[in-house]
Amino acid sequence: MTANPLLTDWKTPFELPPFDAIKPEHFKQAFDVTMAEARTEIDAIAAAPDSPTFDNTIRALEASGERLGRTARTFYNLTGAHTNPDIQAIERELAPKFAKHSSETFQNEALFNRIAALWARKGDLGLDEEEARVLERYHTMFQRAGAGLKQAGKERMAEISQRLASLGTQFAQNMLKDEADFQLVLENEEDLAGLPDFLVAAASEAAKERGLEGKYVITLSRSSIEPFLQFSSNRALREAAFQGWTSRGEGGADTDNRDIVAETIALRAEKAKLLGFESFAHFKLDDTMAKTPEAVRDLLTKVWTPALSQAKAEEEKLSEMARAEGENFKIAPWDWRYYSEKVRKAEYDLDEAELKPYLQLENIIEAAFDTASRLFGLSFEELKGMPVYHPDVRVFEVKDRNGRHVGLFLGDYFARASKRSGAWMSAFRSQHRLNGDISPIIVNVLNFAKGAPGEATLLTFDDARTLFHEFGHALHGLLSNVTYPIISGTGVARDFVELPSQLYEHWLSRPEVLSRFAVHYRTGEPMPQALLDKVLAAENFNQGFATVEYTACALIDLEMHLMPEGAKLDVAEYEKTQLAALDMPAAITMRHRVPHFAHAFAGDGYSAGYYSYMWSEVMDADAFGAFEEKGDIFDAETAEKLYTHIYSAGGRPDPEETYKAFRGRAPRIDALLEKRGLAA
Repeated sequence: MTANPLLTDWKTPFELPPFDAIKPEHFKQAFDVTMAEARTEIDAIAAAPDSPTFDNTIRALEASGERLGRTARTFYNLTGAHTNPDIQAIERELAPKFAKHSSETFQNEALFNRIAALWARKGDLGLDEEEARVLERYHTMFQRAGAGLKQAGKERMAEISQRLASLGTQFAQNMLKDEADFQLVLENEEDLAGLPDFLVAAASEAAKERGLEGKYVITLSRSSIEPFLQFSSNRALREAAFQGWTSRGEGGADTDNRDIVAETIALRAEKAKLLGFESFAHFKLDDTMAKTPEAVRDLLTKVWTPALSQAKAEEEKLSEMARAEGENFKIAPWDWRYYSEKVRKAEYDLDEAELKPYLQLENIIEAAFDTASRLFGLSFEELKGMPVYHPDVRVFEVKDRNGRHVGLFLGDYFARASKRSGAWMSAFRSQHRLNGDISPIIVNVLNFAKGAPGEATLLTFDDARTLFHEFGHALHGLLSNVTYPIISGTGVARDFVELPSQLYEHWLSRPEVLSRFAVHYRTGEPMPQALLDKVLAAENFNQGFATVEYTACALIDLEMHLMPEGAKLDVAEYEKTQLAALDMPAAITMRHRVPHFAHAFAGDGYSAGYYSYMWSEVMDADAFGAFEEKGDIFDAETAEKLYTHIYSAGGRPDPEETYKAFRGRAPRIDALLEKRGLAA
């Protein structure tokens, strides 16, 4: 019998997962074996006869379950980026098992007693800054998992965790099925009216992939649906596309997520109460920079008020444009992007179709790499013939300014039916020095519409910004310089983790970058200065809309998770009522409506935490000012401080203190309001 590749030593270059040898059926055996191994290791730590020390307890926990972690990282990267029915079946079966394994660890009384004993005398242990932080994280995690509860409470916590894991998995799989099943087929000139060449070419390619040669398909990938809503002059088709996009997760059939959301909210509220918190939001925020729901609401409200006012003014301009074209209907959500594009053309003489030929995917990747080179001295060399999980995936070796290996960067850029929507960074291996100098293997997963064979893939400016955003996360993982895996790279507070990514976006829109990398895909000519000037002048165009659609999500996420235990949730009615209370314009929908709000319900990563993007934006808008004040966006001294205090520090320092160490003071909200064009 052939050995299970997940249970062997990996002899691949850089110890990449041997994707060519891994089959879905290997995962079940590998998880059974490695979970049992990890349980044995953890139980041995808990039962150790020696008095607890940092090394025999905390460091030992950090070193435990290595093969389980390796298997899990490989598997869960595939569930998001390249899944199939066999992997999905394993994922559903595995979710409660993993939750049970976690509960058995974090509710192990003997183990918690060892950690609590260390915590009680932490000042006498002679720990350095990083060790003290790691001890604090373990003590906090065990407490928040119910380690201090009585037996009945522990059992109920374990039941809740297992059920939530299953619900989150089902939510994500339902979304993926709705997205994969949707296709808007365009067949004739009337259907294609208004669409630029790049979108027609991408739609043709999408149709070929679906066996519809000679036709055109719009998918629910943002790189397909958003340009269609921008340019299609066929209002009925815009409405059909928009309804398909915004009704994911509420079709009334097997993939309807509304009952999942209601049960998830109820279980989270019960969990919070068991742990002594007023609500799940109070529980979740207690371990963040924000600390309280009141602090989050205060920030969001300060932004919501001017954004709402601006969005209403923007809507009036759209109505005027529609009337000028002889239309007399009220602007609907499927009209906003279409007429917004026309208003931008009228006000700035700029449209996406004019801009997009200058934004080739290949050049924007190069721009992201070059920015990292100028800031941090990194170089990137593409490696061919590496084991990858899909032919589209590209592998780059990353080296520092002295030519030393830093890690691997994988880029997975194109949309496909086996990939969930959105964009994210993940790790196949995190940097640490626990057992030797372990280098990171980091992946960016995006969903761009692929160009026709032999043609360049062209991006919208939002696409390009997304690439820079995710690469900022990737750098946070690649540049990590810590000893312990738990605080490696993005192992930081949720409302701090978006700082490195959102800060990196600032370099994209600077002339120093655009003038070099924004070149026409056919002629090779650089973007004309006049066009570049228009791009920069229009940077805050439509910011009322963008801020309102995001902030509405963040506010509703917060309010849902403030619901008390036992409250009954009618998802559709709740969303409607909350939006009405916010005075949400009818022409704008939430960026993520609740039935497909994956940030909050496909797991609990951003639950009661969607505000984090705005919290981090207060910092990133202010942080970029450090470079502007030097008069050089690549100032070496400032870049070194950025590396030391933000990108390489992982979760070692307190986030508030490390920001101050970089900037010299706390962040100011004024920079955010000015960046979004919302300052009074």
